[in-house]
Amino acid sequence: MAKMRDSITAAFVVLTVLAQGALGDEGSTPVYKDAHAPVESRVADLLSIMTIGEKTSQLVQGDLRNWLDVDTLAHNQTGLEFNMEYRGGQFYVGVPIPWQVLTEGIKKGQDYLMEETRLGIPAFAQTEGIHGFLIPNATIFNSPIAQACSFNPGLIEKMGKAIAQESRALGVNQIFGPVVDLARELRFGRVEETYGEDGYLAGEMTHAYVKGLQSLNVTAMVKHFAAFATPEQGLNTAPVHGGERELRTTYLPPFKRAIIDGNAFSIMSAYHSYDGIPAVADRRLLTDILRDEWGYKYFVSSDAGGTDRICNPFRMCESNPIDSHAVVNFALPAGNDVEMGGGSYNFEKIPEMVEAGLLSIEIVDEAVSRVLRAKFEAGMFENPYTGVSEEKQSEYIHTPEVVELSRQLDAESIVLLENHNNLLPLKKDANIAVIGPMAHGFMNYGDYVPYLSQYRGVTPLDGIKVASEGTVTYAKGCERWSSDQSGFDEAIAAAESADVAVVVVGTWSRDQNELWAGLNATTGEHVDVHNLNLVGAMPHLVKAIIDTGKPTVVIFSSGKPITEPWISEAASALVQQFYPSEEGGNALADVLFGDVNPSGRLSVSFPYDIGTTPIYYDYLNSAREFPDPGAVYLNGTIVFGHNYVLASPLPLYTFGYGLSYSTFSYANLALSEKTASASDTITVTVDVTNDSDRDGAEVVQLYVKDMISSVVVPNKQLKGFSKVEVKAGATETVSIELQVETLGLWDLSMKYVVEPGAFTIFVGSSSGDLRANTTLTVV
Repeated sequence: MAKMRDSITAAFVVLTVLAQGALGDEGSTPVYKDAHAPVESRVADLLSIMTIGEKTSQLVQGDLRNWLDVDTLAHNQTGLEFNMEYRGGQFYVGVPIPWQVLTEGIKKGQDYLMEETRLGIPAFAQTEGIHGFLIPNATIFNSPIAQACSFNPGLIEKMGKAIAQESRALGVNQIFGPVVDLARELRFGRVEETYGEDGYLAGEMTHAYVKGLQSLNVTAMVKHFAAFATPEQGLNTAPVHGGERELRTTYLPPFKRAIIDGNAFSIMSAYHSYDGIPAVADRRLLTDILRDEWGYKYFVSSDAGGTDRICNPFRMCESNPIDSHAVVNFALPAGNDVEMGGGSYNFEKIPEMVEAGLLSIEIVDEAVSRVLRAKFEAGMFENPYTGVSEEKQSEYIHTPEVVELSRQLDAESIVLLENHNNLLPLKKDANIAVIGPMAHGFMNYGDYVPYLSQYRGVTPLDGIKVASEGTVTYAKGCERWSSDQSGFDEAIAAAESADVAVVVVGTWSRDQNELWAGLNATTGEHVDVHNLNLVGAMPHLVKAIIDTGKPTVVIFSSGKPITEPWISEAASALVQQFYPSEEGGNALADVLFGDVNPSGRLSVSFPYDIGTTPIYYDYLNSAREFPDPGAVYLNGTIVFGHNYVLASPLPLYTFGYGLSYSTFSYANLALSEKTASASDTITVTVDVTNDSDRDGAEVVQLYVKDMISSVVVPNKQLKGFSKVEVKAGATETVSIELQVETLGLWDLSMKYVVEPGAFTIFVGSSSGDLRANTTLTVV
């Protein structure tokens, strides 16, 4: 009995001390609640009074569905209390429910944390948002692979801010984005989520996204760290092969731009292994490079279920039952601070591991401090819930201004690939047959859009009908997933009765519910392909329409390059519109009819065939050294080569390529300094003249070639670009800054150095169309 009284007394003393810490000395406001105190002081103060259970709760993701039944919309108080006790640091809210239901559910969660828990620590309310806030009827922007074709970081920053505006209006304060992976393996299903093949372009675009998003205190979770999108065989989550030099040269620079220069408040690790080490447990990457070299001070979260992969499929520990202790000891000390849901919730074992001496409390404290630091820096303690009243939601979400932004970005992202005999722009009084399975009936969005979004938006047919002053007819021709050609006759008849045919074909993905429900798709997460050809009847439909002899404009509506090179020659014009925004049809019509002069440039190279990949432009010196291509021509003629015997190792369309209705010439390339040191910044200038009678925008691209290097480096690399409007007949002087320190390499000792010597500076309209060059000497 005496022992029981002693235990009760001891427990009371501990609780009293903890309560005093939460309130501060003599009831004063504790340091961590003082908005004017230094962030590090607030972190230290709060960490010092947290129990191991409270610390662990910060490191495990919860879910809105623990306290909200998304079918009946009923509230579950027991589920709320459970979630906030064990998984209170962040909770996922990306479910397709009405705005008001979502925001009320988030508010209940934040109110409980702030008012009903001892310490009052707010949570990250998290969802997806790579091309729009993932909630029904929010604004849908085009997919990132398309956004990158705009070469317009200013528009991406505006988009990021718009996504933040819509998210915070419902109380969401963290978005899983942007995706900084590179599209260097085209079989991979998630090419559409990337900003293309080039690290510099991806870095500039994702930096702009982070800057725009976080300008309204909605935090970015940059993903997927790092080198995720080049898996073996192109298969989702498969191993990625490479060394540290390739990692540092190719994959890490855009992440550093988004994370460090953008001051991103969180990072998502990836599912794959790189050189045999799981990304979720890669100490070299997550600690040595990210924290020790780059100085990153916020947190890293796993992807959903990502920690379980350490045991299965990586087989680094027992998986039946899963060895949660092993998972924690692989991931947490390596620098993966937070465990997302979707798995076994291994991090919930942290308290028992610390008590048993299996895990150092210092490692736990470091991870918790990174989470708290992000919350303090983002102002969450002062403003945990940002939702607006129901009557004001429409003033923030899907506003006319944001919808117009989606149209502008989409139009600037469309790439004109071919325009034989200047067929485009079309005359507005032309009679047009719109044909193809992607032309109408659904919106051909990329993945990561809300459930049933495909039934909301402006289709190509819709947009052409609104813009046209002539007769517009429509025939589907075939289904996207079928080889059935029974609809061809109707489509041929429509083309024959029109002045011009517009045929819309491509790939397709699914919304976030359907994508995982087993429905057919040809791109998207876990949807990987063995070739890049059109599926089923689609290529035959295109040929049937071209064979009518009517001028035919082919639109590729897709999430990745399509390899049908015969269409480039046979069609009158070819347009690439990567997965569109909700204004996609209007944006397409803007370009087709000339209301917008196309200025999109390819963010990813197009191969002739899947067998010639990888096809990225910045290949290492010695690659593609002796191209001797053969070919099989449409008339059956075979010409044999050697590399390749019947194809070309060069791209059909290279990175940065895109036509305009205007033509541009370059002159007077100059450097502010011809000789510079590694610490200098020089200015590259060139005169760009619009030689046409139509105003247009040119994307001036700056590439650098290291002429002599101590290790093998890329043959050339993009180091700057500028999108400039040039009036018809006018000349604009374009200036691009070049930081000499970016011309370095990772030497034999894996040290970053800018080696003295000659660097050729190129400017041009694509990586394959370099109009002028000069030499910079680095001393």
